[in-house]
Amino acid sequence: MNTVRVLLSLAANNDWDLQQFDVKNAFLHGDLEEEIYMELPPGYKEQVAAGTVCKLRKALYGLKQSPRAWFGRFTKVMTGLGYKQSQGDHTLFIKHSASGGVTILLVYVDDIIVSGDDKREQQVLSECLAKEFEIKTLGRLKYFLGIEVAHSKKGIFISQQKYITDLLRETGKTGCRPASTPVDPNIKLGSMEDDIAVDREMYQRLVGRLIYLSHTRPDIAFAVSLVSQFMHQPKEAHLQAALRIVQYLKGTAGRGILFKRNKSVSLEAYTDADYAGSVIDRRSTTGYCTFLGGNLVTWKSKKQSVVARSSAEAEFRAMAHGICELLWLKIILEDLKIKWDEPMRLYCDNKSAISIVHNPVQHDRTKHIEVDRHFIKEKLDSGMICTPYVSTQNQLADILTKGLNCINFEGIVSKLGMENTYSPA
Repeated sequence: MNTVRVLLSLAANNDWDLQQFDVKNAFLHGDLEEEIYMELPPGYKEQVAAGTVCKLRKALYGLKQSPRAWFGRFTKVMTGLGYKQSQGDHTLFIKHSASGGVTILLVYVDDIIVSGDDKREQQVLSECLAKEFEIKTLGRLKYFLGIEVAHSKKGIFISQQKYITDLLRETGKTGCRPASTPVDPNIKLGSMEDDIAVDREMYQRLVGRLIYLSHTRPDIAFAVSLVSQFMHQPKEAHLQAALRIVQYLKGTAGRGILFKRNKSVSLEAYTDADYAGSVIDRRSTTGYCTFLGGNLVTWKSKKQSVVARSSAEAEFRAMAHGICELLWLKIILEDLKIKWDEPMRLYCDNKSAISIVHNPVQHDRTKHIEVDRHFIKEKLDSGMICTPYVSTQNQLADILTKGLNCINFEGIVSKLGMENTYSPA
């Protein structure tokens, strides 16, 4: 979904049209490389000798090889048409015309988005795909993988309002009282050993639905990351925390991300860490969000894999993750031949971490993070990134590391570029 949001941001900034296509029976187009046999379908066993089986020549739905076989066939067709796969995402195909135009195709299984500024090439592409596969033209992008897409003069807006409505109905929360935030900042979730156990499959199904919602809702990313840590042995407190997210969604069902027409290609990232926030193992939580042309395109909230010995170390690891995300975005933009002159900005609110980045002297207290330190220093010295300080009040990644009170929470949500279709404005 990260690449989808990047494409939407570029389309909004460059005023590109977004067309959607669907491939009917996509897996049946795949060519098998393996030798696979299957039992005869009903009605044929009486006509042949006992023990006779079928040798498959084409992929079928239900085979483990089918997705790979289909994508291999699709890739072969696209490269034959002169398209190149992006090094950052192999499902992104790009073609540059001699006149300087660009055509972009993004495929997710059998759903296709086509964009760019070369209308003629897009028409040729549509005709060629129709010859190779059974293609259904869906017109302008409106609904993709459960995500609603709306176009206006302000830009492109994505949300999952229908998905939320269905979730409220499934959980019996249609008439519930909305919560002001997805997480109660006064409650720290632990393993809750003495609490009542709840149905694990039901809990996992609920959290799975919330994880998918977080693709358009960075405001619930931390809350979802938190409740997903207890999938193996959920207790009543964990279920209530997950249901609080649903209650928050009840009051913000129309909230989503607006990709504005900023006419900019700047790359920025905000990184933050909540030091020793986990009451279970005292690991810190990393949070980062990246902006392309002023639009939020990627974000993550995740517990760190090791225990940090200081807040600076926790922040330092978060910075390394943020840089990796910026480098991935840089690869995508370079494949599109989009360039910019300024270094990518990595905003951090920890002066100690920034000092470690700029200071090449090795200390005993930083030996254990030497790999991350050299990685960040290398990118800094090359002029690829810069690390300006940002105050805690303006640290947008703060929403991805901990539960906040309503005032601070809503302040960050608005700065992330999130809007509510239900809002009178």
